[in-house]
Amino acid sequence: MEFALVHCRLHGNISQFLSPPFRSPFYDDRRRYSSLKIQNNLHFMSSTVLMEPSARCQVSRSSTFQEASELANINWDNIAFLPIPTDFLYAAKSLEDGIFTKGQLQRFGPIHMSPCAGVLNYGQGVFEGMKAYRKADGSILLFRPEENGLRMRMGAERMCMPAPTVEQFVDAVKQTVLANKRWIPPPGKGSLYIRPMLLGTGSVLGLAPASEYTFLIFVSPVGNYFKEGLAPLDLIIETEIHRAIPGGTGGVKAIGNYSPVLKAQSIAKDKGYSDILYLDSAHKKYVEEVSSCNIFVVKHNIISTPTVSGTILPGITRKSIIEIARRQGFQVEERLISVEELLVADEVFCTGTAVVVSPVGSITYLEKRIKYGNGVGIVSQQLYSALTSLQMGLTEDTMGWTVVLD
Repeated sequence: MEFALVHCRLHGNISQFLSPPFRSPFYDDRRRYSSLKIQNNLHFMSSTVLMEPSARCQVSRSSTFQEASELANINWDNIAFLPIPTDFLYAAKSLEDGIFTKGQLQRFGPIHMSPCAGVLNYGQGVFEGMKAYRKADGSILLFRPEENGLRMRMGAERMCMPAPTVEQFVDAVKQTVLANKRWIPPPGKGSLYIRPMLLGTGSVLGLAPASEYTFLIFVSPVGNYFKEGLAPLDLIIETEIHRAIPGGTGGVKAIGNYSPVLKAQSIAKDKGYSDILYLDSAHKKYVEEVSSCNIFVVKHNIISTPTVSGTILPGITRKSIIEIARRQGFQVEERLISVEELLVADEVFCTGTAVVVSPVGSITYLEKRIKYGNGVGIVSQQLYSALTSLQMGLTEDTMGWTVVLD
């Protein structure tokens, strides 16, 4: 297997494009590792969002470079869901016909972008969230990456953007994960969070689609999204502020979907709640989503979740839990769920790439608090174990959902 080592000859001030904005404790550690092994050939374009056209990169091949495969020197027992600078990110640009270049791996660092970029002025952008896990034998697992590629294309179409093919999306994810392999936590210590982004980076002034688009992927090792981990969450129902409206972009991972909830979320957290549960904007009585995850309600042997109808994100973890639950004999319904049903539910839990499966311990509605059991519900625990065992390669994947990277 050949290795590709990138030697960049940059003209001008390269710190503007590639250097970290601060000297992190990880930066010196990263510089010692300048080679990597990947299964796919690296393809390089003449310019990307990270470099001015004057930047030139040359590729030399050798079979003598040592792979930077040992783990990064961080405390794996104490990682949170916070960004940690890693080694490489992936970048590709759209051409005039909407087709994307094959892209390249670049050193992780600040990106160069015009202040007139469509994403900065009009929020034209979508993103995805994924995870990679390390198995005990050293191999790496991705979970249903083609589903993320399909969802990005769906979101791009809604936002009037071209998008990479599913094949290019998956290949780019594989390259980025393998290039940052030493940042994947040991088994049981967390995961490598993968953030693909599609941004309108072409310059605009009047309201119009950008003239150019950039596909980026960066990664970071992470622990639990909620500080509670698998401990029950305490949610509060928001009755006045709404996450999405019919006809809007609530059903896609548009970048503008998330910042509008930050104020309400911040107020809720200051009061001691884990997050907010939002209602539909038309009737203000049907459950929709938590700020960044889907929700499920359990009553007897029936598991219900709000139907996806344009205001709710079609979560990939949501989709997977539905399939797993049905295989385990549960009746799963996708339908409208009223607030009143929460008052008599046996269990409630949230799902998402970041949160995985998180049980809900209580929900507060109009100053009334409803509690669910004394801890993690049986169904929540059962589905959490089934899903994470698949994602981590602890059980046989009979559904073909995992992709193995050696």
